[in-house]
Amino acid sequence: MGVVCRNVVLALTLAVLSSMSAFALPQDTPATAGESSQEATPQVDLLDVWHSIRHKPEEPEKRPEAQGLMIAAAPIIGWNPTFGQTFGAAAQVAWVAGDPTKTRISSSVTSLSFSSKGYTLFSARFDLFSSENEWLVEGDNRYYNAAQNVYGLGTDTPASAVFNTKYRFVRVRDTVYRHVRNSVYLGGGLLFDSHSDVGAVNAAADPSTSAYVTYSQAHGLPLDSQQSSGISANVLIDRRVGEIDPRDGWLVNAFYRMSFEGFLGGDSGWQLAHLEFRHYIPLADRAPEGSRIPARHRLAIWTYGDLVTKGAPPYFELPATVMDKYGRSSRAYQEGRYRGERLVYGEVEYRGMLRQDGLLGMVAFVNTTTVTNLEAGEKLFDSFAPAAGGGLRVLFNKRSRTNFCIDAAFGKAGAKGFYFAIQDAF
Repeated sequence: MGVVCRNVVLALTLAVLSSMSAFALPQDTPATAGESSQEATPQVDLLDVWHSIRHKPEEPEKRPEAQGLMIAAAPIIGWNPTFGQTFGAAAQVAWVAGDPTKTRISSSVTSLSFSSKGYTLFSARFDLFSSENEWLVEGDNRYYNAAQNVYGLGTDTPASAVFNTKYRFVRVRDTVYRHVRNSVYLGGGLLFDSHSDVGAVNAAADPSTSAYVTYSQAHGLPLDSQQSSGISANVLIDRRVGEIDPRDGWLVNAFYRMSFEGFLGGDSGWQLAHLEFRHYIPLADRAPEGSRIPARHRLAIWTYGDLVTKGAPPYFELPATVMDKYGRSSRAYQEGRYRGERLVYGEVEYRGMLRQDGLLGMVAFVNTTTVTNLEAGEKLFDSFAPAAGGGLRVLFNKRSRTNFCIDAAFGKAGAKGFYFAIQDAF
């Protein structure tokens, strides 16, 4: 991970431990009839710790709607397997747009970072609920001036097949949903992805050996720039309790993407089906009905599939590791380390509180990915890319239930990653 990364981790860990040792827990009061011990224990976040250190009185507990904008901001200082050491800033803004008893929390996460390899990375992602959830707008918008190692298709591609490829990446994916009934939403999206100025990072490298070039030539795609433009039809069923850090419930998300040759510069016509399922399961001490305090122990399950059903997408739009909306899947692996015409992903994460006031928590997770290389005869589930890891959680904002996350993950063939993030992986 490098000396700089280790020093940053050590400094942050010591700061958190020092803050917690300086913070005196309030004395528990006896629970009244019908009130659980969870409800009797005040929740504590980093702002409360800061007030305690400065000997300022603790602010009274407020519900999200009384807070107005809920802002969590943090520096980005870390390392990941795709971009190396990175530094910058990220901010999450959350709010409730209507009656809090009938309206979900809206949130937006924006980040700007720079890497030791000279890359620039900007992203703006959001989930916005109107009053009483009548409308939902989702967005995944990015600009990268970066590079990516490409290895070819399938889950068994060897590390020796690597070719480092630079590009400018622009993504605009915005979807509007209308609430139909109960927890069901129907919608449609506009999707645009562009990789331009594509070329070898090492000018002396022979590009003909690149999987990007081989695939593009086989499907009649241009080599210097590739675009995809189209629309999607979407269905969402959201039965989660909590949006940013779900405490219970489940979610199903499905869409069918149709990209058209010639539409907004699209280079090929192709179609893809996406099906996703998430489930959040309290263990033993389920939180009381209507409580905003999570159970102390939970399981979170995430699985999805991306299946190209027609045509040939541009190379970088093929299903691949770490290409989900927030880039949090396949922890331990690089973006695009495993890529294919079809992909299935699964993850299970244990989430536990280390303090009853919710200030400090931990996670442990396992995940696996399988992709195809249909031209070579490799099908789904013929091979896998598993990984496992764990991390620390510090409650950044108790009103929006936003965590500051530090994770480490390890996968096959020496893959590893170390991550700082605002908001849990899923």
